[in-house]
Amino acid sequence: MMKYLKLLALFICVTGFSQNSKVGTIDIDFILSKMPELANVQTQVQTYTKGLEADLQKKMKALKDGVAVYKQNETTYTLNQRKTKQDSLLAMENDIAKFQQNGNQLILIKQEEYMRPLYDKVGNALEKVAAAGEYTQVLLRDDSVVYVDNRFDLTLAVLKEMGIEIKEEE
Repeated sequence: MMKYLKLLALFICVTGFSQNSKVGTIDIDFILSKMPELANVQTQVQTYTKGLEADLQKKMKALKDGVAVYKQNETTYTLNQRKTKQDSLLAMENDIAKFQQNGNQLILIKQEEYMRPLYDKVGNALEKVAAAGEYTQVLLRDDSVVYVDNRFDLTLAVLKEMGIEIKEEE
């Protein structure tokens, strides 16, 4: 009897909740791909990446030059000078390795920084569309959503709110 009452209470709660909620979906990647500002972000990221690559090339050239100088003068160095020069070259190699490891992470951080205004713009438009349609929840349309009724997909409405028109075939 107690189990039955618990099930009945759960059913009533779920039924009541589902009547008050309206769930939509959005494909943010599609929206971003249609934003004209995306080209500028991509250019900024490429410029930043080229700057990092130039810095890496300078570091590698300095190491190569340092090794060449060391080899050329190795016989004239004292034991302490050799040790000091070798330690310096090893430190340069470690710096280059660390720079290479952090490079991709730095690029991702910079890309996120450049993308933030675009995400904010999409978020503001989504808030307007969701409020107008009385949606209580909006899910990202991705691989984790197994079924979506396209009538509840807000992607096109958000694009329209942002003033971005797309062709019918897209």
